[in-house]
Amino acid sequence: MTTADTMGTAHSHGAVESSGAHFSRADRPTSFDLDAIAVPKGREEDWRFTPMRRIERLFDPASYEPGDAPMTITAPSGVAVESAPRTDPRVGAVLAPGDRTAVVAWNTADEARIVTIPRGAVVDEPIRIDIDSADATRSQHLVVRAEELSRATVIINHAGSPDAALNQTVEIDAADASTLTVVSVQEWDRSVLHASNHRIALGKDTVLTHIVVTLGGDLVRICADTDFRGPGAQLTMLGLYFVDDGQHLEHRVFVDHSQPNCFSRVTYKGALQGADAHSVWIGDCLIREAADGTDTYELNRNLVLTEGAKADSVPNLEIENGEIEGAGHASATGRFDDEQLFYLMSRGVSEIDARRLVVRGFFAELINQIGVPEVQEHLMASIEAELTRSRDL
Repeated sequence: MTTADTMGTAHSHGAVESSGAHFSRADRPTSFDLDAIAVPKGREEDWRFTPMRRIERLFDPASYEPGDAPMTITAPSGVAVESAPRTDPRVGAVLAPGDRTAVVAWNTADEARIVTIPRGAVVDEPIRIDIDSADATRSQHLVVRAEELSRATVIINHAGSPDAALNQTVEIDAADASTLTVVSVQEWDRSVLHASNHRIALGKDTVLTHIVVTLGGDLVRICADTDFRGPGAQLTMLGLYFVDDGQHLEHRVFVDHSQPNCFSRVTYKGALQGADAHSVWIGDCLIREAADGTDTYELNRNLVLTEGAKADSVPNLEIENGEIEGAGHASATGRFDDEQLFYLMSRGVSEIDARRLVVRGFFAELINQIGVPEVQEHLMASIEAELTRSRDL
């Protein structure tokens, strides 16, 4: 078992290093200009864990087929759904692209689909968005807007054709005092390539829960960047992934605390099984000088079920403010707890069933935090299916 559990150390912004690395997460370039963010070579900090040959077709705008990837939106009455050009002021309003896939997605999408929860609306039924990769290399742009004092849940389901590729932008704009839950589920065919850049804005006293579940795909890389725009916001980020042989599932989170008295909790858990199963979790958190009273914590846990699987977990915490409530991070990667297995087996549970119980318990704690019953039930069924397919448990 390898673990890391530390409080952050203070850092100051510095110049860009000659190698292309940056002293601070805040120094990394962002731009809507395609020429401003070069094609990476794989040695850059943002790309050193990613298998470049498997993702490189997403770097070239010429490799994309005409037309955006299909998207079907089912929304309750009162929720506005519309298409808009990139020139619409609501499109591109949340941060700017921060890596090559993000800037290519911005420049290759024909239009954006915008979902708006109106001011003061309480939407009890989830808004459902179904996305298909459409058997080609395509881009896509989705904007979810929760206006002031609104409350809603949005579920984004990804499933599609074999050998396809999707480069996607998801903007989440939650206005003052809104309460919004966004769930993104990736259950692709095992051959699909998927890059997704989630850019998230929180207003004053906003409560936002962002949930990412990745169970399918050949290579999936999801980056989530946050923008606190007012004091008192509360952000919860939950992630769950199950990596099988040959899969590369990568999740990157950047929590940028720039406003006072804000709260964030990031919890990601993953299990890995099979030869060359590879997970990557990068958790960056920056507490800026103006962010008095910040309370933040990041946690990543990985359970390696078989030989040949590898988990990379890198938490990073920068603190520029001494007047905070708390800040820390933890990371651990390990195999089964032998004491748990011994306890269960000593009470008549077979080794196979004991291992399955341990995995279920590992994920159940996180799944129970999601708060969307249909998603929780589906995830437990999916985890059970993963365990049933495993020959090594």
